[in-house]
Amino acid sequence: MIGASAFGAAAALGLPVSASTPKKGGELRLGIADFDSGDTLNPQLTESRFAMNLQWQLRNNLIEVGPGGVLQPELATEWESSADAQTWNFKLRKGVEFHNGKTLTAEDVIYSLNLHRGEDTVSEVKSLMKQITDITANGDHEITITLEAPNASLPSLMSVSNLTIVQAGETDFDAGIGTGGYILESFEPGVKSRVSRNPNYWKEGRAHFDAVELIAIRDVNARTTALQTGQIDAMNFVDPTTANLLKTLPGLDLIQTQGKVHYCFSMITTQAPFADVRVRKALKLAIDRNEMVEKVLGGFGSVANDQPISVAYQYHNPTIPKHEYDPDQARALIKAAGAEGEVLTLHASDTPFTGAVDAAQLFSEQAAKAGIKINVTREPDDGYWSNVWGKKPFFASRWSGRPNEDLMLTLAYSRESTWNATQWDNDAFNKALLAARGETDETKRKELYWECQRLLSEDGGLIAPVWADFLDVKSNKIAAGEISSDWDLDGARASERWWMA
Repeated sequence: MIGASAFGAAAALGLPVSASTPKKGGELRLGIADFDSGDTLNPQLTESRFAMNLQWQLRNNLIEVGPGGVLQPELATEWESSADAQTWNFKLRKGVEFHNGKTLTAEDVIYSLNLHRGEDTVSEVKSLMKQITDITANGDHEITITLEAPNASLPSLMSVSNLTIVQAGETDFDAGIGTGGYILESFEPGVKSRVSRNPNYWKEGRAHFDAVELIAIRDVNARTTALQTGQIDAMNFVDPTTANLLKTLPGLDLIQTQGKVHYCFSMITTQAPFADVRVRKALKLAIDRNEMVEKVLGGFGSVANDQPISVAYQYHNPTIPKHEYDPDQARALIKAAGAEGEVLTLHASDTPFTGAVDAAQLFSEQAAKAGIKINVTREPDDGYWSNVWGKKPFFASRWSGRPNEDLMLTLAYSRESTWNATQWDNDAFNKALLAARGETDETKRKELYWECQRLLSEDGGLIAPVWADFLDVKSNKIAAGEISSDWDLDGARASERWWMA
């Protein structure tokens, strides 16, 4: 199927696939860095890593993203499209039960998908769902989705974390009822959650632990200490500067996964001085990317070129002219834009990524050599996504990638998205993106996605200096198979995929 790319086969480095046979039992405690006191189990508002991990403990999607970015059947057993890719049929798995004993039917799936459609929805993926004009049931175990225009990669959309399936008519989302491998015991937003294994889980060979706890620990040093002292069994968002040390400690496994993450500093392109493309270009030339990889990532990543599509995607464009560190040209562009001497405020916290404040300070030092003054304002960690991200004119950000190019580019940088935090609106980009979505010819599709990346790199409001590897670490008492690369902690599904060694 055209969709999430097998080409994006991002390997887990330094962590051999476990030879042990998965077995039931034990408890898993995960230290989660990304969370918010406003986290909820409403699928429309699945935003933080904490919420995502908890959702996938409790609920399933129609389609799951496996290792290498390959789409795998979940609640949908198979899917196919019309010749023009404008109508899609999904056959649903039979005999699946919700935690309260209700049997899954097409009615539940249609209700769940419709939560994200319509003008009144508060869904974070509203813009992605606008392309759907109708969803109908063909009996109890098949649905048909009709689109306003062809989309050859629609199945990838069915895998995003917001589109988990709940019961028809459900409004008490925080009760956590789903078809997933675990049943909710408790959930305290911004603090912790606890689930226990679903004895009637339909998915064979998954959900091995008796119970799983998610523990919210913002500070990376506190998470690391909790792991070393046995208070947690695994953690995400390892500090790259200490990752090599963790690799040498007995009893710990560092999981380095080359994925689709880009760290960035984003500019709202409708606000001065960032509305001027010369200012945006100057800032892209005023950042030393190699030094960022060395000092911020500790070598656990690679240089990026202000494009969100890394080599882990099928249609990565390697031909875009490189934005090399050039203080002299950056100085000339700032002067030409009439912004010479202007002080820019860069808002950051370590919520977007570990080391974001240090990266902002380093950027400030690098830009100073071009005569560009950047003051770094450290923002509170809690509430960063709601109060700073997309609200302040210049801010630190992170995108962890999506199953394919269409979802990544549409969600983060298109005109139709409510998550376009830079408010960049480029006609040529939007037209190429729409054309690529419906293009079934591989060569033409690649050309269109390459053009999207070129336009974004040259004109867009993101300064993306690096692609970062996912860095997790776990106790060697916990075993894992092949690691997925779409999110940290095994695609945010470690609770379901890992087991006691």
